[in-house]
Amino acid sequence: MNKTFTISAVAATALVGYAVWFDYQRRHSADFRKNLKKKAVSQKKKSEKAEAETKKNKIELLKKALTEDLAANPVPTDLSEKESFFMQQVALGEQLATKEETKIDAAICFYKALAVYPNPTDILGIYQRSVPEDVYELVVMMVAFKPPQSVANIVGDAPDTKPREDDLD
Repeated sequence: MNKTFTISAVAATALVGYAVWFDYQRRHSADFRKNLKKKAVSQKKKSEKAEAETKKNKIELLKKALTEDLAANPVPTDLSEKESFFMQQVALGEQLATKEETKIDAAICFYKALAVYPNPTDILGIYQRSVPEDVYELVVMMVAFKPPQSVANIVGDAPDTKPREDDLD
């Protein structure tokens, strides 16, 4: 017990000593403060760059997943099939939204349901209130880079067959 107490006392003394030295340097040394500020700015830039890279990768993954899913399972165009398709996609999206690893699949389901819904602004409002926020954010991102025909008609931005200049970047 005496040995444990001694080791603990030495560690506590070293920690307090370092804190006192650090505080003294911070208060009295302009170079030390300057270096601390440089390190903080550098760390902030690195984290912003990593965050931007993560967001870019997330968008690319989302675009790829949506394009592949729409190619494999197109949205029905027949009016009689749209209602059952809508209900099926919403139910599947709600199930998938509860699991972290299937958030993108859930967002694709909600996107496809939005694509067949006659009034997309209403359903987006419902999504905003009822769908988890991270899934809703994914749905909005999907609508932003590939608006369904119903949304494009409202916005007045009908999809072109030619790529736009923004698409080429």
